[in-house]
Amino acid sequence: MKAVLDEVLGIHHVTAIAGDPQRNIDFYARLLGLRLVKRTVNFDEPNTYHLYYGDEIGHPGTILTFFPWPTAPHGRLGSGQLTVTSFAIPQESVQFWIDRLKQAEIEFSGPRDRFGETALAFSDPDGLRLELIATTKANGNHGWKNGYVPSKYAIRCLYGVTLTETSLNGTHELLLKMGFHQKTRQESCHRYDVGDGSAGKIVDVLPIPNLPRGQIAVGSVHHVAWRTPSDDEQKEWRRRLIDVDLNVTPVIDRKYFRSIYFREPGGVLFEIATDPPGFAVDELSTQLGTKLMLPPWLESTRESIEQNLPTIQLST
Repeated sequence: MKAVLDEVLGIHHVTAIAGDPQRNIDFYARLLGLRLVKRTVNFDEPNTYHLYYGDEIGHPGTILTFFPWPTAPHGRLGSGQLTVTSFAIPQESVQFWIDRLKQAEIEFSGPRDRFGETALAFSDPDGLRLELIATTKANGNHGWKNGYVPSKYAIRCLYGVTLTETSLNGTHELLLKMGFHQKTRQESCHRYDVGDGSAGKIVDVLPIPNLPRGQIAVGSVHHVAWRTPSDDEQKEWRRRLIDVDLNVTPVIDRKYFRSIYFREPGGVLFEIATDPPGFAVDELSTQLGTKLMLPPWLESTRESIEQNLPTIQLST
């Protein structure tokens, strides 16, 4: 039997909460050029969509997902939250993105130095904080070549995430247990990476003492998922996390991957998700995201689910 890895493989996906689903699609598919790779529902609360964006087939490490709640209140940024989601873009694409954001009347800051690389910072229509990082660390990733952004400028994958905490200590210890290495710091932000430190394997921790706890709602991140290659390794991670007194859920079938969830010591909700089986398990790769897909246990209620969901126009 293959030995269990001593580290996660990087970011699997980030899941956030949006307001209007059509506005969300227009921003992430049309403006940012990501592919809508899956249109399904929140398996736990199927009266709302679950929208997945990524590269051509939604490789782990490219995926940003949303629960759209049109009538929900806006969240509040604070401690115990993932406060910035960063995407990797080619180094030569910075001016393209400056021009594109200006044309769309999206306010942004930068270009500025971010750990020796160039960053543009902005927010989506719901206030979710995003970055584009111009980097050579994603040269092996090709993004979505048939989207609204020319392939030579397109977003390649997730670059990393920023966690905001009141203290570094507990989060630091857990990241080390998950195989991350503390690399450097810029001002008060501490950088960690795992594996070869390429895009999708980076997490920054920003400790701000006495910062009030954030509130998760529209415009905020619900959780970040880390990659593991198999069910066996996921089960081993669950055992290890329980051994260090973390409250870990049982394995949950999300159809496109399997998941366990737990809160890290600072309060951010973590998930460890399996790479397989992927988003082509119930659709052809050429048709990803084109219709509402439901897990088998919800198919009997498809008619009522579809009647309660708002109409959306896909940007494919």
